[in-house]
Amino acid sequence: MKRDDTTDTGTGIEARQDAAAAFSSLASPLVHEAIACAALLSEGAEPESIHGLRVVLRRLRSLWWAYRPLFDKDVVRQQRSLLKFLATTAGKTRDWDILLQLLEEEVEAESASSSELKAVRAQALTMSVETLANAGVKDVLRATLSDAAKALNTVHECVSLRKFGDRRVAACEKLLRKRMKRASCAKKSDYASLHEVRKAGKTLRYLLELFEPVLNGDHRRTLKRLTKIQKRFGALNDVVASEALLEQNENLFEDRGARDSVLRWLKQERRRRVRAARKLLCDA
Repeated sequence: MKRDDTTDTGTGIEARQDAAAAFSSLASPLVHEAIACAALLSEGAEPESIHGLRVVLRRLRSLWWAYRPLFDKDVVRQQRSLLKFLATTAGKTRDWDILLQLLEEEVEAESASSSELKAVRAQALTMSVETLANAGVKDVLRATLSDAAKALNTVHECVSLRKFGDRRVAACEKLLRKRMKRASCAKKSDYASLHEVRKAGKTLRYLLELFEPVLNGDHRRTLKRLTKIQKRFGALNDVVASEALLEQNENLFEDRGARDSVLRWLKQERRRRVRAARKLLCDA
């Protein structure tokens, strides 16, 4: 579906608007949301607030990826690395939440002390909150947004937001296809290639959501497909991350036999979820 460039999207951005000038309108709401999520971390330990912060930071990284052609390479690399650091910091607590959920709902492993796991999770949250506080998330994100906006003021290329969005979505779709092809040809034990598919799929999904009001065509089928990829590949990532956490924290189990039993279950579950992920690649 070809859209009229003069259409008002009702989101504060217009299809005919210069892409560089539209950056702040796209990024500002995400920055404000990230700051709000970070503030909630100091008030409680709800899994939703932690996950919310990580997601919005990933959305910001995807936006920076989209605008990479208009940025200086070193600048965008530094800023995306900063956003990744903040997301990883929040993600450490999220990983413990996922492990707890797996053990309680899937394994029902009474052998792993729930109180010990929750204590470690609490420690991880404390470290995440302290690290984010020391990093000064509010000031850092605002400064990053300001620096990016200033850098884009010097851009000489003038391209409409619609044309720019179409280009970047197409580039991300190409990247996803390339990674899917590579993963489908990789060894069954090659989790890294599957993980790359998951990351590219997430980036594409976030770009479609960010640019959707101005893009040409109907991307609902693509979003539906990406949701399926994210769900199946995310389930695999949950098991892989949980397996790694348990291997790195042997003292969570008083009984080594119980620990080995849970790790065997996770290994079997990882294999099952790898097969499910690979099947999705074959069906694509």
